[in-house]
Amino acid sequence: MRPTVFLVLALPAALVAQTAPAPAPFKARPVPNGPVKVGPARGTVVVVGGGAMGPEIYKAFIDAAGGPDAIILDVPNAGGADTVSRNTGQPWRNAGARNVVVLFTKDRKIADSDSFTAIIQKAGGVWFEGGRQFHLVQDYGGTKTERAIMDMLDRGGVVGGSSAGASILGDFMVRGAPSNDNTIMDYPGYEIGFGYLRNVGIDQHVVARSRLPDLADSIITRYPDMLGISEDEGTAWIIRGDTGRIIGRNKAFVYNGKDATDADAPFLTLYPGDRYDLSARRTINRVADRSPVKSELVNSLFDKYIAPGSGGATVLVAQSGDVFVDRAFGIPAQLRYMPRTTLPQFPLGDITRVFTELCAQTPSIERGSSGGQDSTARARSGPPPSPLQRCVTRLSTPVGAHRTVAADSQVVQSSVDELYRFALGLDVPKTWPTADYAKGWTSDTYKGVTRLAAYATADGKRAAFVRIPDRHATIIILTNDASADARGMSERLLDQLLSHQ
Repeated sequence: MRPTVFLVLALPAALVAQTAPAPAPFKARPVPNGPVKVGPARGTVVVVGGGAMGPEIYKAFIDAAGGPDAIILDVPNAGGADTVSRNTGQPWRNAGARNVVVLFTKDRKIADSDSFTAIIQKAGGVWFEGGRQFHLVQDYGGTKTERAIMDMLDRGGVVGGSSAGASILGDFMVRGAPSNDNTIMDYPGYEIGFGYLRNVGIDQHVVARSRLPDLADSIITRYPDMLGISEDEGTAWIIRGDTGRIIGRNKAFVYNGKDATDADAPFLTLYPGDRYDLSARRTINRVADRSPVKSELVNSLFDKYIAPGSGGATVLVAQSGDVFVDRAFGIPAQLRYMPRTTLPQFPLGDITRVFTELCAQTPSIERGSSGGQDSTARARSGPPPSPLQRCVTRLSTPVGAHRTVAADSQVVQSSVDELYRFALGLDVPKTWPTADYAKGWTSDTYKGVTRLAAYATADGKRAAFVRIPDRHATIIILTNDASADARGMSERLLDQLLSHQ
């Protein structure tokens, strides 16, 4: 394989501070005439909410850049370091990109030079890493580098980023304060992003870090004409023109749209497979509307859990990246609008064996993402973590799970949203490279397909985690009802899913 190419030009931070301009107050860029009003007329913008990304996001970006042989520029400046790690750009190589160039300078004079921007003329994609977005403004704002990246997008290329690299993509730069305090939503003078999406403000990590109210409380009220969008970790908006498609591991959200918001919430929730018109500010179509699993069936199975005292239930049905069903029944509202399919957690009973089998086979998983770090920090805030908790933390890292825990040394607690992250990880052999993914599951043939199933009890009660690997299909049911026929309910859902193949 070809090595990652580094184009690295840097000056000491003290000199950079002298050359950085004073940012201007926010003012939305003019909207051009014609049908495209928010996104690029020809190119693609990829907005990721931070955390671990799945192969579907890497593939979408590489395809939009022109394929594996396209030049992809990886920009790590948001990290704030004065030097570049030799590992920068490696995830893109691992995903199949053959020509990765690390684009980096902290010298604005160099960023404003023709020699530095020459490589951008040849590139198919530019990716902004995470960190703090004000570094990107200080290093590249108003330079030829910023303009050259916009020109590349206008030629039909792709610009994307994760975390801070997502927020820089909008016209308005959320959490732009020039400090390590990322709780300040609107900082005077650091409000202007690079504007690849016009009159849009972008937030990130919104479920993982319980940030869902922030856009509504601090930005939309102050800028009532602005469109706010956000996405959780491992989740992406793929935007071409004004059409955004959601892919990935969790949910995305819209503020100040024209559709009705979620009940008792200031935003509209979108799911992987949904499409949204950012100019009209309306949903184009919902994956649930073309779901082979009908809402009438779901309601008939779970409506009884709406009653007080039932303990509640949650259910998720997904296939090939589309989340057809992700619903909660009888779950009370959670703090900070957290999804009721993410919180609260349910004890998994015998489904814990899925985790213990992975744990036994993956003793050397390393920490490396915010998911693992957050879980470890949580465990350290109380009693020392059990061996199972330490392993659950390690297993969570590559899929970006944050809240799955071992409440004691024997039973794991999780949610349908977090278990779906693990299901997607199990679809990719290199997620946990040393593991046999079949262990911990009961394997049989159901309606002509191989079914891998785990239930909370030996007789299939209370909770079910079912996968059809050949169809990339997942069904997850979690309840606190000891009498719930989880196996039977999962089969009713699976019957409808398979009947439309």
